[in-house]
Amino acid sequence: MLIRRAELDGERLVDVRIEASHISAIGEQLAAQAGELVLDVEAAALLPGLHDHHLHLRSLTASRASVACGPPQIQTGAELAAALHAVAGDHQSWLRGIGYHESVAGEIDRDWLDAHGPARPLRIQHRSGRLWLLNSLALQQLEVGEGSDPLERIAGRTTGRLYDADDWLRTRLPRQPANLHAVSRLLASYGVTSVTDTTPQNNADSWRDFAAAQARGELLQKLMLMGDTSLDAVRDQPGLLRGARKFHLHEHELPAFDTLCAEIRQSHLAGRGAAFHCVTRTDLVFALAALRETGGHAGDRIEHASVTPPELLAELLAQGLTVVAQPHFIHERGDQYLQDVAAEDQPWLYRLRGLLDAGVPLAAGSDAPFGEPDPWAAMQAAVSRRTRSGRLMSVDEALSPEQALALFTSPLEAPGAAPRRVAVGQPADLCLLDRSWAEARRDLGVVRVRQTWRDGECIFAR
Repeated sequence: MLIRRAELDGERLVDVRIEASHISAIGEQLAAQAGELVLDVEAAALLPGLHDHHLHLRSLTASRASVACGPPQIQTGAELAAALHAVAGDHQSWLRGIGYHESVAGEIDRDWLDAHGPARPLRIQHRSGRLWLLNSLALQQLEVGEGSDPLERIAGRTTGRLYDADDWLRTRLPRQPANLHAVSRLLASYGVTSVTDTTPQNNADSWRDFAAAQARGELLQKLMLMGDTSLDAVRDQPGLLRGARKFHLHEHELPAFDTLCAEIRQSHLAGRGAAFHCVTRTDLVFALAALRETGGHAGDRIEHASVTPPELLAELLAQGLTVVAQPHFIHERGDQYLQDVAAEDQPWLYRLRGLLDAGVPLAAGSDAPFGEPDPWAAMQAAVSRRTRSGRLMSVDEALSPEQALALFTSPLEAPGAAPRRVAVGQPADLCLLDRSWAEARRDLGVVRVRQTWRDGECIFAR
């Protein structure tokens, strides 16, 4: 295929030829070959395909069949009750909600759900991803008794609150295999050609399931898969890479330090990095201490780095760590952060420029479904640093449009490294915008992708 009059690097118009999944030639007025498909893109920007360096594919799939239960769609308890009752279904079918936050109706439990929700099994996930809220009918379906389940109890009675027990819940729910077709094509429509799934529970079975989804054309993107120790034994294959061991830290229930260090060493010996979910200052200090004890490894990462005070920047750099952030959370959650986060931590929320200026490799991911999967909205949030209501947060952490784009164009296997370029010999993972870069950089949030290619194959055309 020959792409004519593509804008590269925001400055020059050239023709780009794709052959055998790679870019074979770039130049002005290349001669078309016999039978070659020719596409004139009329000076639109041609960019490397985007990488979402942090998301959860199965959860994203499930979220699209779920009821929004928190901001911005739902603001009050009355709105939540109405949304739950508006979904059709019989008294046996499960209803799944997502994104709940205490700003809607406080610390709700099974009794609140029984009083305000529909008469059917109901489970609602908190915005943090750590908590499920279950009504009494759901508890009956799960056959919860007085046994050794992980549900919260007060005075011996279950509250319907289930913390950090997705595996336990998953094995007791009606099995509904995730079909990735729709979410994969949604991501392709944003120009995303590869993703890193950072779900801690991913295992060898997940590896086989994702490989099968790619083989049957359901999952279009290249994939790096984080997960548990069972992935130590798998080997990379075309389009599917083994990622880091994922450690999900929570400051109120941190693992035993020696146990964590032993697990990090095991992952390093298996040739894998260690990736740490760090959303508080305490989480980050704990992860850094463990890595200081064990020694670093290529591929060690900090996910989120939600609170990164200045005194920790030097150690991030010294340990060779990469940070994968979510700049759009400033827009999506910033107004709530200004109410909930301690004042001394607010200047260090989802830092960007401070990390880059310190020399820390930085990339970005959506954390979908816990954040919106649109990378262009995330890039604009990195540039503007504005909350949904328009308030500025740590504007000195803002990036240029080019720096924001680079968060999503570093290599899948090396987030935060030099951004990829459209160049001869590179895989033809590309996205074509609906405008020039000069126009796009004025407001990245309104950019639309016209066409996306993975290895030279079109996976999206608007």
